[in-house]
Amino acid sequence: MFSKPTASLFLFVALVISVLLVIFRPVPQFNYDFETFFPQDDENLDFYQSFRDKFENDNDYLLVAIENPDGELADPDFLDKSLQVQKSIQRLPKVDTVISILELEQPIIGVFGLRNRRVLDWSKGNLGANAIEKLDQYRSGLISKDGTSILIYVKNEQGISKNDGDQLYASIKSVFNKQGIQPKAVAGKIQTQGDFVKLMQDEFGLFFAGSIGLMLLLLVLIFRSLWGVFIPLFVLVLGVAWAFGVLLLLGKPLDVMSVMQPTIFMIVGLSALIHFFTHLIKKLKEGKAKDEAIQAVFRQLLVPVWLTILTTSLGFVSLYFTSIPALQDFGWSTGLGVLIMFFSVIIVAPGLLYLFPISYPYSSERAERLGFLHAVFMWQLRHKRLIRVSFLGITLLCIAVGTSLKINGYLLDNLPLNHPIQQDFEYFNEMYGGSNPMELYLSAGKNAPSLLEYEVLLEIDKVENKLQELFGEGQVISPLTLVKSVNQAQNQGDPKAFTMPSKGQMLRMDRWLEPFLEQSDAKVLTSDRRSGRISARAADLGSLEMSARREKFDEFVQREIDPNLLEVRWTGTAYLIDAGHKSVTFQMAKGLGVAFLLVGVIVGFLFRSWRISFLLLVPNFIPLIWMLGLMYVLDIEFKLTTAILFTVAFGIAVDDSIHFMSRLKQELERGKNLIYAIKRTFLETGKAIVLTTVVLTAGFSLLIFSQFGVTHFTGLLISASMIFALLADLMLLPLLLLPLKRMWEKKFKKQ
Repeated sequence: MFSKPTASLFLFVALVISVLLVIFRPVPQFNYDFETFFPQDDENLDFYQSFRDKFENDNDYLLVAIENPDGELADPDFLDKSLQVQKSIQRLPKVDTVISILELEQPIIGVFGLRNRRVLDWSKGNLGANAIEKLDQYRSGLISKDGTSILIYVKNEQGISKNDGDQLYASIKSVFNKQGIQPKAVAGKIQTQGDFVKLMQDEFGLFFAGSIGLMLLLLVLIFRSLWGVFIPLFVLVLGVAWAFGVLLLLGKPLDVMSVMQPTIFMIVGLSALIHFFTHLIKKLKEGKAKDEAIQAVFRQLLVPVWLTILTTSLGFVSLYFTSIPALQDFGWSTGLGVLIMFFSVIIVAPGLLYLFPISYPYSSERAERLGFLHAVFMWQLRHKRLIRVSFLGITLLCIAVGTSLKINGYLLDNLPLNHPIQQDFEYFNEMYGGSNPMELYLSAGKNAPSLLEYEVLLEIDKVENKLQELFGEGQVISPLTLVKSVNQAQNQGDPKAFTMPSKGQMLRMDRWLEPFLEQSDAKVLTSDRRSGRISARAADLGSLEMSARREKFDEFVQREIDPNLLEVRWTGTAYLIDAGHKSVTFQMAKGLGVAFLLVGVIVGFLFRSWRISFLLLVPNFIPLIWMLGLMYVLDIEFKLTTAILFTVAFGIAVDDSIHFMSRLKQELERGKNLIYAIKRTFLETGKAIVLTTVVLTAGFSLLIFSQFGVTHFTGLLISASMIFALLADLMLLPLLLLPLKRMWEKKFKKQ
């Protein structure tokens, strides 16, 4: 299969594939949609989609805080400019509504009927020093808590696309620049997605270039020859190009998880090449002819290397069996990319090796070169009990501390703390009660004909008071808000009347309430008045703290709210993201379970023994437990983006175990006894395992420098797990095999 003519044919096929990808070159599309992190098997997602159909998306808005850097907020010139900004934004395509204190009108019910009065009127000049202080009703809503900035709330078109969102945000920034106003802070979906994608584009190019540089350095250090550097580098770059070409042609956009894929593809490919090349060099030093050595190496190692690549691919593909679309896409695309990289290694590397002049003088220094590994192996045999007890002790300790890890995630987890977006969100948390949407669904109980019944409104009032107690005093909009507004209108706009009306006041407003509801733009009630919503904003306190506060709220509702009058249920995008983080243990167990099963089946097929299959899982389960201990030491919390790394780490770590066992099987088939076979495997395959671990660790360590949280933790934890796996494979696995001496020898004598 790997003769010179066949390898030349493979090279021609590779050329054709490359030319086709150039002709039909796919255009990279970058995308980031945090809704892909919603668990699809969560009934709350179905409920939210139904809620969204009744009302609207809860995150299709942009918050812009502006302040006057040259003086008072109430300065007429500044207010004129700000009003021009608001009107210009309102005229932009894809903008639904723009709300601010600048054009807000307060309804007044008087003797002659209903009229509207501007809340903030500067038409007669300066408003005076206390103008803003008089608008306490709008603090933390349309005016900042400290009275130094005003909020412009931009509601964009529902379900706006990424491209339209980018264009709209660019247009909004242009409006501000034209008026010479620099926003104090900005937060919203169209801004966050755009900035995320820009950072992704920058990091994608950076890490792709960094991966190439790192591979070049490692190749020079390992092989120290022109062919040993050029061939692997060419194969790796070609493999990455093929992988992304195929993925893009399949319609897979590049997202936040794609940043790490070039590094993953390259280090997996280089790991395979190291196994082929180190064995090739060994055969050349033994005096074999180049052509014969190339053919023999690729024929002998094809199956074991394929199995390691397959298990790595399946480790990623197992993420497809989670219920998070972002993880599913990352799983199948990375798994497919790994297979494409292996394909490039197999059809390109042999042909290039035949083309290059390669020669190594005969060498008898093998024993000297293997001296260190030989010493380690002998030390192992003398300290079997110490090694077993040490592994057991560390593992039990890691299990103990790992169980105390907290499950906690934030909406902006992937961004560094000093990123401008983080700072803007923090400003809104402090001054406007938060920037994250918080939604509750309201429905009238069986004894209430509508949510506007007086007794039901009293229950809603209790609910809102509890929300503000638990989540802060940000702006809240609900059916009760409309009723309070009518009550305020009946009292000549007195801010103190913006409160729950008495029963008598409620009777007086009957004739005004229905027309007021029909004119209102607030989508807080259905047409039958039996369903509604409480819409608010809250700070991103993390899924752990938010879940704790929601539980307190749920206890309050169960204890204090009459279900015959009012039923309350959490919903919204922020709630679904927190639910995704809470499901992290289940998602991890699901992915690992699939990975264990797939690898177990492969190993069982290879060795025709369920006992060996189980035994092989032990040294590959230990690095995962030690990862838990490392997370505890480094104070890294469990979340979706860290939990998936256990599945990825297992898929990669098991490669070395399969290489070890495949070589051991070959030695036993040659009639060697178990101890000698383990020794030969340890000394010869051990070198390749050490080299591949160095490559994997160095490659993943590069990701530590990423600004994305998911990429950073991938680099840190996967690098550590590779080192843990090396220790388990070389120090523990041989000792686990020794007690099976009788079974091994009996098995291979039969063959």
